[in-house]
Amino acid sequence: MNPKGFFGELKRRNVYKVAVAYAVIGWLLVQVATQVFPFFEIPNWTIRLVVLAIVIGFPIALVIAWAFELTPEGIKRTEDVDLAAGSSSKKRTWIYVVVIGVAFSIGLFFVGRYTARSTASTAPAELSAKSIAVLPFDNLSRDPDNAYFAEGVQDEVLTRLAKVADLKVISRTSTQRFKSAPSDLRDIAKRLGVTNILEGSVQKANDQVRVNVQLI
Repeated sequence: MNPKGFFGELKRRNVYKVAVAYAVIGWLLVQVATQVFPFFEIPNWTIRLVVLAIVIGFPIALVIAWAFELTPEGIKRTEDVDLAAGSSSKKRTWIYVVVIGVAFSIGLFFVGRYTARSTASTAPAELSAKSIAVLPFDNLSRDPDNAYFAEGVQDEVLTRLAKVADLKVISRTSTQRFKSAPSDLRDIAKRLGVTNILEGSVQKANDQVRVNVQLI
């Protein structure tokens, strides 16, 4: 088939119309996703999912437009359709929409499966992120005035940890509400959004200081 005949066949099979309609609808979907999704706090990866599905669905729509035609008798291969008995332009309009919808659905299906696998594989990595919360240290000394010393030890630990690169450290203000003997440290970690909890105690007697810490 010569180039002129090939492009003429593309026009006859309405491939151009499907391509233009798909591009317009795809652009509208991207605009809706970028404007509406953030408003409903939908994750940004869903916008990338929509764009990727549109890109994947584009060649599928062109192949369907080339190989098949939707007629009143059902879907038929283009070669089997009588050219003289073609539908009117108004009847064909919805055909393009169906073709585009099918192509987009197929693309979304495959991208959805890929995204599900990617999300499952990255979930453990997110849970192992470098983050820690330092709970208030218990004062085991008989002198209640040493409670200030225990707070000072906690502050010093927080200051040192804050200097560690790529380590998320929860502020002292956020952990103060857990000052009274915590019962479930894993629940506290979940509420604070961290993967590690550091708790400890301080005991001071005369010139001797004993500090016990536990990392969970």
